[in-house]
Amino acid sequence: MVEGWLPQGERILLTGASGQVGGELLKLLEARGEVVAPEREAMDLADAESVRKTIRAVRPRWIVNCGAYTAVDKAESEPELAYAINAEAVKAMGEEAREISAGVIHFSTDYVFDGLKSSPYVETDSTKPMGVYGEGKLAGENALAESGAGHLIFRTSWVYGATGKNFLLTILKLAREREVLRVVADQHGAPTWSRDLARMTAAVIGRCEAMAEDREPADVLVEVGGVYHAAGGGETTWHGFAAEAVRLRQEAEPGVRLAEIQAITTAEYPTPAKRPANSRLNCGLLAKHFGWTMMDWKDSLREVLAEL
Repeated sequence: MVEGWLPQGERILLTGASGQVGGELLKLLEARGEVVAPEREAMDLADAESVRKTIRAVRPRWIVNCGAYTAVDKAESEPELAYAINAEAVKAMGEEAREISAGVIHFSTDYVFDGLKSSPYVETDSTKPMGVYGEGKLAGENALAESGAGHLIFRTSWVYGATGKNFLLTILKLAREREVLRVVADQHGAPTWSRDLARMTAAVIGRCEAMAEDREPADVLVEVGGVYHAAGGGETTWHGFAAEAVRLRQEAEPGVRLAEIQAITTAEYPTPAKRPANSRLNCGLLAKHFGWTMMDWKDSLREVLAEL
């Protein structure tokens, strides 16, 4: 993919640039064209009218929505706010994008499923969220699909990286402070490196631009748009993720005493929101249509730890 593939004078509107995926994407996309990444004061995702005004002012060629309400447990007590950000804002993006033939890239989640399937989920499996967060994200997916905008929805899981707030950084911090950490071992999925997800997104935009020639993104997305699963390769549990992270950190710092990682069940660690027992996502469609294979979680974990 060559730099500067965005047509002259065109823009990308990026939301959530202060987050894990958005921050990585901002660095990648700025090398390829003009990126507008408004802060909350300029574009409030909790206010659909603010979203519409920004899109009308910027008139982007692409809208890349990394912004989201991601506090899974807090969403149970803040359903209106979670729904406004995860569904109403996405609906506004879709409707405005349709008017200007912009392409929309939106990130969704394994939480749209109930986790009861015994094998990895494919894009066509029935959805059945178990809580407010998953319901809002699914409503956002549906609103975007129904808006008539050309779009790509990337469902991902267990996102982490070297910055921000995430499971890995929390575990490594607590491992230095405690003798024992008890971590759930009966929820299965794959950790996804924020940078790998950002690289994939930038590559997909580049591929779509290469296909576009003199067409608008919306025209290309009629052919390749829709829902794709994009999560780390391989599979593990939260306990397995934590144990491997602490093991690798112990190898790097043999003189530091780190916590023992003990396995527990979901029932032993109750939370306000239910978690899917199976968060595994089959990413074969992403490889088939765009030639992209997400990194194995163990490989990405080593790269992230090397940055800390």
